[in-house]
Amino acid sequence: MDHTLDYLRESLSNYINNDTCRQIVRKLERGNYANELDFVKRIIEEEMTYLNDVLENEIAYAKSVQYDRRVKELTEVYEQLF
Repeated sequence: MDHTLDYLRESLSNYINNDTCRQIVRKLERGNYANELDFVKRIIEEEMTYLNDVLENEIAYAKSVQYDRRVKELTEVYEQLF
């Protein structure tokens, strides 16, 4: 798994009580994805919508604390969603 997806999985750990989130995390853990595009191609629309909302929040937070690397990595996933 590439580092971008590691950042995604870590971000999702903040939302693990949500069923859709758990479903996405399982896919991340079970899949052998070459990159974020490979991962996004294998998730369903409901998961994309959920990730869109989560990533908007996580990117905004990372910007507010000036965590530029996290902003970059999460934005790479966000840009592949739709």
